[in-house]
Amino acid sequence: MIELRNVSIRSGSFVLSDVTLTVPTGGYAILMGGTGQGKTTIVEAICGLRTVERGSVIVAGVDVTRFKPADRGIGYVPQDLALFPTMTVREHLDFALRIRRAARTLIRDRVADLSHVLGIEGLLERHVHHLSGGEAQRVALGRALAFDPQVLLMDEPLKALDETTRDRLCELLRSVQRDRGLTTLHVTHSRTEARALADRLLVIESRRVTERPLTLLATREDHADGSSSSSPGSATRLHERTAS
Repeated sequence: MIELRNVSIRSGSFVLSDVTLTVPTGGYAILMGGTGQGKTTIVEAICGLRTVERGSVIVAGVDVTRFKPADRGIGYVPQDLALFPTMTVREHLDFALRIRRAARTLIRDRVADLSHVLGIEGLLERHVHHLSGGEAQRVALGRALAFDPQVLLMDEPLKALDETTRDRLCELLRSVQRDRGLTTLHVTHSRTEARALADRLLVIESRRVTERPLTLLATREDHADGSSSSSPGSATRLHERTAS
């Protein structure tokens, strides 16, 4: 489970106050909302990359609010993927295990398993500048999963991909999430991604997070660039006006 309890976060002049959200154990939640609402800030606060001024961050039943990022048991795929140009794919996959001083046999077996599941067995000796966008996304996902986390956070992981690659990776994400029982929070602007993946829809609007029905995702289509013609929040307001 991921839970924020009345969390307040400050980043310069930007403030989020009393943020509360829940993703149940094994759930796949999509977080949507307009630019500048604080989606990335929320993800970084859960990871431990942002300081929480008030409130609590609960991961798998443990209050991790004051834990270091490495001690939270969270796999994280940031917007820019943060892949290292000097490292091979293999080195990315075993990175989290090496810094945790895992046994060599465990590292070898985990890299073999992940590279097979993600379809990147033939890329292990490549450096990241020789990877396509979809391949780089798979490597970033593999690195996040390498130490077998209970929770996976992803910040717009598919935004730079063409439609075909995005659809394939959506299928892969859902398969991996279900097989491993990962509690997942995925930030996106794409209704296509949300429809394919979500069993819970969270929307941040006016810097407040609320849960919305998944039926809202059927009200508009994505544009060719992956953006949506309206946000779930605006769709809700339209529904409320026409129903009143």
